[in-house]
Amino acid sequence: MDDPRWDRPRVATRSSLSCEDARLAGPLASQTSQREQLGLALPGHDPANSQPVALRAAEVREQSTARQVRWGRRSQSSRWRCAVQRSTQGVVFVHSCPKALCQHVEWALERVVGAPVSLSWADQPMAHGAYRAEVAWTGVPGTGAKLVAALKQWPMLRFEVTEEASHGNDGERMSYVPGRGVHRSPVSANGDLVISEQQLRHLAATASSVEAFRHGVDTLLGAAWDEDLEAYRHAGDAAPVTWLHQVV
Repeated sequence: MDDPRWDRPRVATRSSLSCEDARLAGPLASQTSQREQLGLALPGHDPANSQPVALRAAEVREQSTARQVRWGRRSQSSRWRCAVQRSTQGVVFVHSCPKALCQHVEWALERVVGAPVSLSWADQPMAHGAYRAEVAWTGVPGTGAKLVAALKQWPMLRFEVTEEASHGNDGERMSYVPGRGVHRSPVSANGDLVISEQQLRHLAATASSVEAFRHGVDTLLGAAWDEDLEAYRHAGDAAPVTWLHQVV
């Protein structure tokens, strides 16, 4: 005679589950046993379509994992939306400025940096009645070009503006000489002017002689600007330097 115990439906026990399933199935199993003892049914539970505790625990684990994956992707993508403010620095060398324009130069610098400017002016021995000053600045990339645009409105000035290299931007040196305008060239880490490959190719293709090629190289390097400003540069050795910080 068959033992009726073998006809009973099998129910998964906690010992047959994995550690993760057992952790998730524990509260469900205890809740189910308590309600069965009291003769109550779980909310939304259909006894005719009941399923083992292990299957319900697996579903709960999959839902929890899916939420974690979605949350993780959202948090990982959102951290790259933080804006990073980049900055650089440089120096403005006002080599020669008439006394009547000293205050106007300070006002022009104020409009660019957005902060009050007071320079330490000194006599420029290379030009009678002229003054000179130096100011170091910090700001966003491109501030050097804005300073040049603000100062070149007075054609009698002699000045230079440098901007150090920053992330994604080369360093620059911009010089202004009356009658010649602005010379702008990228600079290397040690301060040398840099001529690009395209400039050299164009010069080699258009120069009609060796002398023309040499003259073209001097023009690219701003030799005429250096020749005019060199004496003014030496006159400003050991001059005091003022610091400007751009307001952003």
